[in-house]
Amino acid sequence: MLNIENLTDYSVPIKMLENIANSLTSRDIDLTLCYNNTIQAYNKEHRQKNQPTDVLSFPIENDLIVSDEFALPLGSIVISVDYVTKNAKEFGHSSDDELALLFIHGLLHILGYNHEIDNGEMRKKEAKIIKGFGLPKSLIVRTEEEG
Repeated sequence: MLNIENLTDYSVPIKMLENIANSLTSRDIDLTLCYNNTIQAYNKEHRQKNQPTDVLSFPIENDLIVSDEFALPLGSIVISVDYVTKNAKEFGHSSDDELALLFIHGLLHILGYNHEIDNGEMRKKEAKIIKGFGLPKSLIVRTEEEG
């Protein structure tokens, strides 16, 4: 199940995000949509970077035995709607598509993927999901093209 805390006026495409989440996990996921000032505070607190960012992921790491009756959420994803709208304009696709791309990126991180240290596994997985949902270029591909 997708638990959404929307701290913005953005209209969330809930069904699309639920479909993406359900394609990758049966565990609950917490998603917070906020503006740059809020994500900047999270980024400063958790990553010591005093600047806004597009998406943050917080996997829940716990040694508790998970059963069908009691399962902790897989983790939390925080997405800046300011980045969603900015990137959608910049890359020429819809805000909903951009939100989905950032959600996929964050979800893969809480599933344990890390493009900063892997050998392209996250990029391949992201590309497969994006293709399956008919979405535009991924965050990783765009970053690689910029760099």
